[in-house]
This record gives sequence, C-alpha cells and structure tokens, in this order.
Amino acid sequence: MDKIIGVTDLQRNFRNVLDDVVEQKASYILTRGSRPEAVLISYDQYRQFVAGNSEDILARIERLLARMVGQNASYADADVEADLKEATRTLRQRKQA
Repeated sequence: MDKIIGVTDLQRNFRNVLDDVVEQKASYILTRGSRPEAVLISYDQYRQFVAGNSEDILARIERLLARMVGQNASYADADVEADLKEATRTLRQRKQA
C-alpha cells in the first residue's frame, strides 16, 4: 500500500524514507499542499513499470495497425491518393482565406 508524505516531511526524513523505499519496496505519494504531485518508488519497481508499459504500448500499436489494415483493405491506393490530394487542396484553400 502506498504511503503518503508531504514534501516538508520528506525533507526532514529523507534518509528513512529512502531506506524504506529501497529495503522494503515501499512506495510514497509525495504531496504538496495536500495535492499529490509525484511518486517515489524503488529503481527495480521503476524498471518493471517502464518495461511493462513499453510492452503494453507496443501491443496496442500492433492491434491498431492490424485493425487499420483490415479497415483499409477495401480502398485502392489510387483512391486514397486522390482523397489525400483533395484534402491537401482544401486545407491550402482554407489557409489562404
């Protein structure tokens, strides 16, 4: 469970808080004016978060790309190119107006 600590208390007790984070894998929510501002976690927890988060993002991108391929399969390249040219022309006209 996360522990909550104000930044002033953190400054006063930094060594103890850091030891708690490193040795006990505790996580702290740092508050300023009773608003959450940051989180203090161990380096190992951080690396796991980053690695897991990257894998999740890549998996989502792969799913979206597959979905786009499926949805766009019925459109010919020439039709897409014509639509892009028309959209470009329309935007340029709007900028000039």
